[in-house]
Amino acid sequence: MEEYMLPCLNKQLFGVECLGCGIQRATALFFKGEFLAAFKMYPAIYTLMLLGLFLILTFFVKLKYKNVIKIALIILNILIVIVSYFIKMNSVHP
Repeated sequence: MEEYMLPCLNKQLFGVECLGCGIQRATALFFKGEFLAAFKMYPAIYTLMLLGLFLILTFFVKLKYKNVIKIALIILNILIVIVSYFIKMNSVHP
């Protein structure tokens, strides 16, 4: 399956992984049932899926605090992506 994945342009051009590196492999691992490996590959995979499901749900169900929940999930995802990126970069390049 990895032969069909898009390469990271940032990594190819600059040699440094981007904030999204690993999301395709994590998604593939998730659908293979390797849930822990998916989390280790890209820690924000589950909160991004939760955000996606929430956004889809809001098309069909009217929620009172829809915008507050959406903004909170977006902020949570941004924080997880940034923190996990810096942890990954510091563990790769001590």
